[in-house]
Amino acid sequence: MVFTSLHFAAFFVVVYALYRVLPHRAQNVMLLVASYYFYAAWDWRFLSLLIGSTVVDFFVGRYLGRDRPVARRKQALILSLVYNFGVLAIFKYFNFFEESLIVLAGWFGWKLDGVTLKVLLPMGISFYTFMTVSYVIDVYRREIQPTTHLLDFALFVAYFPHLVAGPILRASLLLPQIEKPRRISAVQSSEGLWLIGWGCFQKMFLADNLAPLVEAVYGPGAAPGGLDVLLALYAFSLQIYGDFAGYSNIARGVSKMLGIELNINFLFPYFSTSPQAHWRAWHISLSTWLRDYLYIPLGGSRGPAWKTYRNLLITMTLGGLWHGAAWTVVLWGVYQGIALVVGRIVGDKTPASGESLAGFTWSRVVPALVMFHVWTFGWLLFRATSLEQTVQLTQTLLSSWAPTALTWGALALPLLQIAAPFLVVHVYQARRGSELAPMELPLVVRYALYGAMFWLVLLFGSFQGAQFIYFQF
Repeated sequence: MVFTSLHFAAFFVVVYALYRVLPHRAQNVMLLVASYYFYAAWDWRFLSLLIGSTVVDFFVGRYLGRDRPVARRKQALILSLVYNFGVLAIFKYFNFFEESLIVLAGWFGWKLDGVTLKVLLPMGISFYTFMTVSYVIDVYRREIQPTTHLLDFALFVAYFPHLVAGPILRASLLLPQIEKPRRISAVQSSEGLWLIGWGCFQKMFLADNLAPLVEAVYGPGAAPGGLDVLLALYAFSLQIYGDFAGYSNIARGVSKMLGIELNINFLFPYFSTSPQAHWRAWHISLSTWLRDYLYIPLGGSRGPAWKTYRNLLITMTLGGLWHGAAWTVVLWGVYQGIALVVGRIVGDKTPASGESLAGFTWSRVVPALVMFHVWTFGWLLFRATSLEQTVQLTQTLLSSWAPTALTWGALALPLLQIAAPFLVVHVYQARRGSELAPMELPLVVRYALYGAMFWLVLLFGSFQGAQFIYFQF
């Protein structure tokens, strides 16, 4: 069930109507049933995996919440980690590692026979696995108290707005809102409607219309020139941002309508001036998860510089692997790690809140442009369908800049037409430091913007229910 489909619209109308008339505990039961239905709409068989992680980590959390010997607590934590990452490895990575092992053995002249598991990748498995693992680790560290209500914990894991593509929520944020009665304010409702509308615009108008431009360069039989590759990189940078940030905004908006606040997942990352600032603004829920549960336990920035660089490379390489079972995304993770190391060596002068254009100065233009192109080249690694295509497109990008039949009519002009309406609003939001900034415009201007967005989506938006890119992660 895709957020931008009529199926979801009908689903949410029913859920919202019931939600407004039910008492708190009945709301939670209804939301859990609705969330399981939402997930089962993809493939009901994978509900068993979702429920399995829920049950295991609920009882492990209860066990860790009591006074236990240190060795027993570690054993319980290991049980949870082995179960969760074991399921993730089987369903997401088994075939990838098996095929890689066969290829590696072939380099040494050995022939190995493999057993391919013909299974679909369960939707959202990477997201809810990280959520339940972070809950168990936080309880193990005694940073939070475990919940005693299985139903509340099940809703925390399966809550449908974030279930399939995040944000990756922490128990400390979501569980208290689930456990206590909620009141929906008029401000939450209006902000929720704006975020839903803006997210649909990002997905249906921006991302889905840019997808064919990208496919014209990355698809089978394409013969692009270097300029075409660059334009496709610009298009994919905006496509994946509109797609993923659009999903996050719709999720936040839908949740606000239910009186539940989700964390912000993007803070205008393409205006960042350093790799560190960019990762403070891009997929924030993942970058902070990697920081808290991988980078810092590895040693973080403690100790000599080379250990910090090692920790960054390990963290980002595994972060790349989280994105998919392919060497292209692993290479993308290594690339991001190298960028962070270089940024560390050069020195990150960007303040922690410096990701937006609030407080803009012209001295930021050149660093921001450089950083945007560093990040944009990384998308070539991420989007490529194979390592061979990565090499081929990189060589083309660096060597052949003569315009082709694709360049102007099929890439440059459509890219400008699609990107311009989005950028007008996005730059204004960045200047104000909030995606809610358009709600503060004068009444006439505000409703003119709403009307323009509505007609652009209605006339040019994709209504085919295209999946979000991060559904496959």
